[in-house]
Amino acid sequence: MPSEEYVKYMTQKIVKYMDTPKDERKKLKKDEKEEPIAYSNKWFGVLPFAFRLLLQKKK
Repeated sequence: MPSEEYVKYMTQKIVKYMDTPKDERKKLKKDEKEEPIAYSNKWFGVLPFAFRLLLQKKK
């Protein structure tokens, strides 16, 4: 990604962040934390996910 595009992307992200109300940002952050995590990934990392992808690819 060229540097100009990266600066444009980061500027857009920062402006979007600053435009959202503080209450809404807190709500989004809380919702992300409450999202359930797959226990296989939590306990064993990415290996079960990679193994599952490998098996699906062979089918």
